[in-house]
Amino acid sequence: MKKNYYLSYSLTGVFLLLSSLLSAQVTPVGNSGIGTLVPDSSAVLDLVSANTGVLIPRVANIETAIPNPANGLLVYDTVRACLSQNIGTPSAPDWVCISGNVVKFFYMPSVALDITNASGRYDLFDLYKTQFSSPKSASPGAPAAIPFFNNASDLYYYVTDYSANVFSNVSIDNMGILTYNVLPNAQANSDSSDFMNVVLVVK
Repeated sequence: MKKNYYLSYSLTGVFLLLSSLLSAQVTPVGNSGIGTLVPDSSAVLDLVSANTGVLIPRVANIETAIPNPANGLLVYDTVRACLSQNIGTPSAPDWVCISGNVVKFFYMPSVALDITNASGRYDLFDLYKTQFSSPKSASPGAPAAIPFFNNASDLYYYVTDYSANVFSNVSIDNMGILTYNVLPNAQANSDSSDFMNVVLVVK
């Protein structure tokens, strides 16, 4: 009787495997589709469903659990509760949360603004990218550059506050160009407490 049970289980497994293979469509150019007979030509694997999703591996100790993770590898980090990507190398992994529960804003690096002229204009995105790509100092073992966005259009720009006794007509456009006027008595009124706060938000 046991042999019959084993045979039954084996046949069930074969049928399930064949069913899975038959539900996948492979095109002559090597694109595979599950849930579609016409996988998108730009995708090596096209998954289509109206009521289910893709569940990727869930990993707790992400820093040590995966030996030599490939650059671009994706897993779900159960500790930080986010979709995480290795932006480093297999020998030096650098896991970064890329899903929506990560903080999506940061402050503009410090920049000295000129108040000796009647007005000023600065490309904040260019200044941010320059500082992040070549920091003056870093902790031991840190990468030489800080990851940064390549395009000004990837961010929203905000001026949250500024010294009203120094600046006026402060504005910032959608590419990070900051413009302002300097009040007539700005230099006389200015001191070390003057400021302008700029926040960058990831779209």
